[in-house]
Amino acid sequence: MVLGGIQKNSFIDFPGKISAVLFFSGCNFRCPYCHNPELVKNQSACPVFTDEEWILQFLKKRKGFLDGVVISGGEPTIHHGLFKLCRKLKALGYPIKLDTNGSRPEVIRRLIVEGLVDYIAMDIKTDLDHYCSVVHPRFNPKTLLESIQIIMDSGIGYEFRTTCTRPLVNENVIGCISRMIEGSRLYVLQRFRKERVLEPGFFYCNANAFVMSDAELALLQSIAKPWVHSCIVR
Repeated sequence: MVLGGIQKNSFIDFPGKISAVLFFSGCNFRCPYCHNPELVKNQSACPVFTDEEWILQFLKKRKGFLDGVVISGGEPTIHHGLFKLCRKLKALGYPIKLDTNGSRPEVIRRLIVEGLVDYIAMDIKTDLDHYCSVVHPRFNPKTLLESIQIIMDSGIGYEFRTTCTRPLVNENVIGCISRMIEGSRLYVLQRFRKERVLEPGFFYCNANAFVMSDAELALLQSIAKPWVHSCIVR
C-alpha cells in the first residue's frame, strides 16, 4: 500500500460531509486527462503525509470536525492494504467513501459485504467499445458492468461519473453510458480540467478544443436525464 498524499479537509468530495481525502499511489488505467499524474505514475505527491500511522493519528485528532474519509487515487482497489486501512478508519468511527474506476468488482463486492464503505463513486470513462483504446489495451471492459451492478444493488450511497472531454465523450457515448446505468441514483457529468494532465501531448495541439461549453454539457445532461433518477453537471 502506497499512500501518495492527503487533503486535510474537503467540503465537496463526500456528499453531505466534511472529509479528509487519502490518495493511493498507482493506477491500472492510463486516462490521458487524469489530473493526478504523479499518483498514476506511482510517484509520491506529498511525501510528508505518506506515513499511515501519522495519518491515523491526524484523523483521530480531527474527530468532531471531520465527518468522513474519502479513499481516492490513483486506484485504491489495486492495493492489498486497502481492507486493513478501511478497518482502521472504521475503528475510528469514520464513514468511508471510495473513489474507483470499477476495474476490480471482486474488491468492491468484498468492501460492501464487510461493511467497509458507505458511499462509492465510480468513474465511467467512455462507452465500453472504446475502453481498450483509451485506458488500457488489455482491459476487459465487461468487468465494469459487473461493478455497476454490484454498486447499484448494494443499498449504500453511490454515484457514477464521467469526465466530459472530446474525443472520449460525445452525445452517443453519453447515451450508451446512461442506458448502461439505467435507474441509477446519480450520474455526474464532470467538467474537464486541462491543467496538469497525465498525457499533455494528447491535448497539445489545442487544449481548448477538448473543453466542452456549458451549452454542450447541458445537452449531454438532457440526454442522460431520462435514464437516471438524477443527473448533474459538476
